[in-house]
Amino acid sequence: MKLKIFLRLFGVIAIILTIFPYISTNEWYVRIFDFPHLQLTLLTMIALLTYFIGFDIKSKTDYIFVVVLSGCFLFQGYKIFPYTAFAKFEAHDASPNNTKDLSIYTANVLQKNEDKQSLLSDIRANDADVLLFTETNKEWIRSLSTELDKHYEYKVEVPLDNTYGMLLFSKLKLHEPQVRYMIEDTIPSIHSQLILNSKDTIQLFTIHPAPPTPQHNPSSVDRDAEMMKIAKHSRDSELPVIVLGDFNDVAWSETTELFQKVSGLLDMRKGRGLYSTYNAKSWVMRWPLDHVFTSADFRIKKVYRGASIGSDHFPFYAELTYEPELAKEQVLPPPSKEQLKKAYEQIEEGQEKKNEKN
Repeated sequence: MKLKIFLRLFGVIAIILTIFPYISTNEWYVRIFDFPHLQLTLLTMIALLTYFIGFDIKSKTDYIFVVVLSGCFLFQGYKIFPYTAFAKFEAHDASPNNTKDLSIYTANVLQKNEDKQSLLSDIRANDADVLLFTETNKEWIRSLSTELDKHYEYKVEVPLDNTYGMLLFSKLKLHEPQVRYMIEDTIPSIHSQLILNSKDTIQLFTIHPAPPTPQHNPSSVDRDAEMMKIAKHSRDSELPVIVLGDFNDVAWSETTELFQKVSGLLDMRKGRGLYSTYNAKSWVMRWPLDHVFTSADFRIKKVYRGASIGSDHFPFYAELTYEPELAKEQVLPPPSKEQLKKAYEQIEEGQEKKNEKN
């Protein structure tokens, strides 16, 4: 009987946590429940199975409990399904024999992490064309530059001690790179054109917006506004676009879904797997925070999570092919007026907050 009461209490909590992320508020204590969606789905499934196996479903209360909890499970599963191998690819596989390759490696190094050699070893093992590192201060930039400058001709350094430093290396030419502060004066992003080996030019945006946390940002306004600004830049770009970095947001959140709808960028995880990059120090509480989104001009050769580098993030690696002639096969539907309005409202809210700080 005690187990049944516990399961019912858990069911109530599961229902609340399922609904919580859809409450119209930016407060951190609501937005944080966007993250453990997979864990909540598994716990809900276990609760349902335990209830079915352990008890006879007889009373009206039992039926209501099972129906409501089943509804939560189905809804949670619906959100996770696109990131399973049973779903269709959103970004299609590369065509055979295509030679226009581009490999990308991004990692949040964890500023206080002292294990530089593990990262350097994983970098050498992957040998990507473009490297992006976040949480890089002067010490990190000095350590990485000593090793990588001889292999990567182009570099953009933004050393910061606030855990939002950024470092971009490239074997390919970076044309007119800029460091921009989109919403907060202490949180940079890098915008640059990239010249591929085929001489085609593409647009890179690298970001690391602040997460909604009580210590730094008690709301998600800044993060959401930066993501929507980048979505708008991507939508307006006349060049093919790649956006990468630590988004501090999961792939299935309303914010990232809106980012995709407005930008038109593809999520290579869909149909391939979660590739959860955070938290590398926990087997249970993991979710995908580091992303590489591409316009429909690109297709996918490889996607995988890198090795442990001593950080609380795993690196994320993607090998792409540039195939603009096939872009029409995977173009996303255009955003609705309501979606564009919501994105612009989030940008305005972030700008208003920035003006208040200044």
